[in-house]
Amino acid sequence: MIQPGSDAIAAAKSKLPPAAATNTVHFEQWPEVAAFSNDMASKHGIDPAYLRAVFARTRYIESARQLMRPAPAGKPKNWQAYRARFVEGKRIAAGLAFWDKYSATLERAQKQYGVPAEIIVGLIGVETIYGQHTGSFRSIDALTTLAFDYPETPTRDARMQFFKQELESLLLISKESEIDPFAFTGSYAGAIGWPQFMPSSIRAYAVDFDGDGKINLSTSAVDAIGSVANYLAAHGWKANLPVAFPATLTGSEAHTAELQSSLSQGLKATYLLSELSGFLSTASSAAPSTIQYGVVDLQNGDAATEYWLGSENFFAITQYNRSYFYAMSVFELGRVIAIARENR
Repeated sequence: MIQPGSDAIAAAKSKLPPAAATNTVHFEQWPEVAAFSNDMASKHGIDPAYLRAVFARTRYIESARQLMRPAPAGKPKNWQAYRARFVEGKRIAAGLAFWDKYSATLERAQKQYGVPAEIIVGLIGVETIYGQHTGSFRSIDALTTLAFDYPETPTRDARMQFFKQELESLLLISKESEIDPFAFTGSYAGAIGWPQFMPSSIRAYAVDFDGDGKINLSTSAVDAIGSVANYLAAHGWKANLPVAFPATLTGSEAHTAELQSSLSQGLKATYLLSELSGFLSTASSAAPSTIQYGVVDLQNGDAATEYWLGSENFFAITQYNRSYFYAMSVFELGRVIAIARENR
């Protein structure tokens, strides 16, 4: 069992903000937090006294809790409006500069993991505009708040368990890397660094791509590039496979039973082009007839829905964020930057 002892606990306390800077919530007094600390001691040999010292100064983040509440019912989803937020001049210019600066690293990542540079560039651009907006929440504050006081929603229990696991991973990263647990900052949900990895993803998929002996997704763009490529490769990315092709409904009605069935298959590619031809087709001659696709619907508010055919690589991106809008914005931003780079 790791026993930091009184000196280590005092050192941990000395690095934390003064009590006057915290709110009135005392996590170290919560029975659920004590049970979590005891479990960490049993599983990982971390002294509960050390964890009590940490949780004594961990802040309750009400804004993180509120941001987890479901959005109120409003306007219908609009892909074109969503796309305009991410495929825009500022990100394109920043993406070009990023690609130029790290072209050798991106080429190395593509060679090692099979993930094209434009996908890596698109993803990091969508996530943080190449490190410009990585989040200012202390990760331990956000994760502790959500692990033990997630807002009342139908999925509250499952979400609290998820954030407890992420809190566990953050504390293990702190232990393994000998980094102050309060040094990690990120989003209100606990995502960290240029690629916004959750702590469990850092432990499982982050790589030391710059070879300096440590992994740092907040300051090393090179580590971020390698880690994104490794993550996608581990989640089904296949080298030299296309991502997506625009499609058109060919049936007599827009909402055929076949279309609805194809949209209910989940985040996976299950159809050959020949199996979709009765109600959906693509005009792209580049779409291979021998690979499998999933049908992607992108709602456009009151306008007509866009349809795309996504390959296994499209659905690998959805493992990063389970949203068609997200995956398509990564694909589109990367594609536009690649075209801009070729044409300048």
